[in-house]
Amino acid sequence: MEPLEIAEKLKREFANEVVDISEFRGQVSVTVKRERILDICRFLKSASEIEMDYLADLCGVDYPERRFRFEVVYNLYSIPHRHAIRLKALLPGDAPTIESVTPIWKGAEWHEREAYDMFGIVFNSHPDHRRILMPDTWDGYPLRKDYPLKGRDTSDYKEFNEAKLLHTHDDEWNIDSSF
Repeated sequence: MEPLEIAEKLKREFANEVVDISEFRGQVSVTVKRERILDICRFLKSASEIEMDYLADLCGVDYPERRFRFEVVYNLYSIPHRHAIRLKALLPGDAPTIESVTPIWKGAEWHEREAYDMFGIVFNSHPDHRRILMPDTWDGYPLRKDYPLKGRDTSDYKEFNEAKLLHTHDDEWNIDSSF
């Protein structure tokens, strides 16, 4: 089945939830409302002619100028049928929450944690909702467009000062400290 056919089937099945279907360079994206994301994903996985059994990637996107500031993007692939589709769920800036898809694709667990950690998107019913890249004490979400370009002041950040102290001997030990 071609990706545009999958998108049209999705639009027929979830007429009130599909906001937009677009194609760019052979990749089809279906933008949906967040309220029924679990139903939409279950349909894409369980429909025998579609069978999106592999969540290749899940990420957050920040568009501060839009009414729906955030998107959660799901890149889905069917191993048996060898077709792919991109699903985008719209989230408002004042309440960036959506249901977790870990009951459908277990591999979403770490991707959702990263989207939470970097964008502050909350995945309801997530089995382990905590930061994955940044320390627990970190203030803010580094991939949001309103996050300071040079980062926050780290002088009072205990873990930063500990890491800095660990690297004081890098020159002596011949370690590249250009990072």
